Amino acid sequence: MTGNPERRRERLSSVRNAARLLKEFSHTDRELGVSELARRLGLGTSTVHRLLATLADERLLDRGGTAGRYRLGLAVYELGAAVSPHLDLHEAALPVMASLRHSTRETVHIAVLDGLEVVFVERLEGLETVRIFTRVGTRLPAHSTSTGKVLLAALPESELRSRIEQRELLRLTSQTLIDPEVLIAQLREVAARGWAGNDEESRRGLTSVGAPIRDATGTVIAALSIAWPTGRKDEGARRRHTALVIDAATVISRRLGHAARARA
Repeated sequence: MTGNPERRRERLSSVRNAARLLKEFSHTDRELGVSELARRLGLGTSTVHRLLATLADERLLDRGGTAGRYRLGLAVYELGAAVSPHLDLHEAALPVMASLRHSTRETVHIAVLDGLEVVFVERLEGLETVRIFTRVGTRLPAHSTSTGKVLLAALPESELRSRIEQRELLRLTSQTLIDPEVLIAQLREVAARGWAGNDEESRRGLTSVGAPIRDATGTVIAALSIAWPTGRKDEGARRRHTALVIDAATVISRRLGHAARARA
């Protein structure tokens, strides 16, 4: 049903005016009144009053300390909190990722969890001649990757089991774990030691190691990993790379405000 075109234009105009109104609030203009907003927006005071009342009903605005004035409401901060972690993560991670790539010469990724999949949201290509060809936005089954295991291991076990029960675990290679109980046992080990490995579980010839990135509250919000062609590193190099990934993830976490507790 298309509806009346004129009414649709009116609704779009109202949405646009509501957005313009919200943008008038700032650090210097924390509280604004009807007349001031009407003047700035070039709208009638009755129109502005209706917009203010609607936005206040949706908690996007609150009544200010002075009668007739308004300020941004809690819902605006809740929406901002949902966006800022990704922006903060990008800014906090890139310098550390660059340093990690320089130290290892391998491809560096950051991934986040979406259901039972990981989505790669940051990537720096390795410096070696044989490279790992993945792209930002690539999705893979979480249980087959080092970043995914780190992120799954951070879930409460009840939630982890609930997610696993909703979908069959896909086998990507002969090394992929598809037994839920075996996977859950491995994830307990990952949570305890603070890192995860991937030995040709997502792709033949690919090895990776990942560690968790935490926000200011200590919540695991992403995972950092390095990946390289299987056979390029010996066991000693792998241990060094694991330590470097853990240290780099810790640095990113600190840049996000997480203060790791000193170990006993």
